[in-house]
Amino acid sequence: QVQLVESGGGLVQAGGSLRLSCAASGSTLRITTMGWYRQPPGKQRDMVAYISIGGSRTYSDSLKARFTISRDNAKNTAYLQMNGLKPEDTAVYYCNAEDWSGACGPYWGQGTQVTVSS
Repeated sequence: QVQLVESGGGLVQAGGSLRLSCAASGSTLRITTMGWYRQPPGKQRDMVAYISIGGSRTYSDSLKARFTISRDNAKNTAYLQMNGLKPEDTAVYYCNAEDWSGACGPYWGQGTQVTVSS
């Protein structure tokens, strides 16, 4: 099993920046792609970005100009740098990891709240 723990959320003013971290533990060798999703209040959970174990990145088209995903495989940690934050970025941000086998996972963290004030 894999456990994911997000950190770095909080309250920030519009235009500010936050860096989220997602630390994986447990059977981390099973992890391939890691990603970030977000769920605004009363809305569905949507993909923000994901990154392969080799570093290939995919972004939501509406966010790629302001958000950057990265990972440190040695630390089993993924990051999401968010710049130019807007009130509409307010959401719970979830970390996600895929299992190499496809028979297990995907794994999810508990989420971290990001609130952007206007």
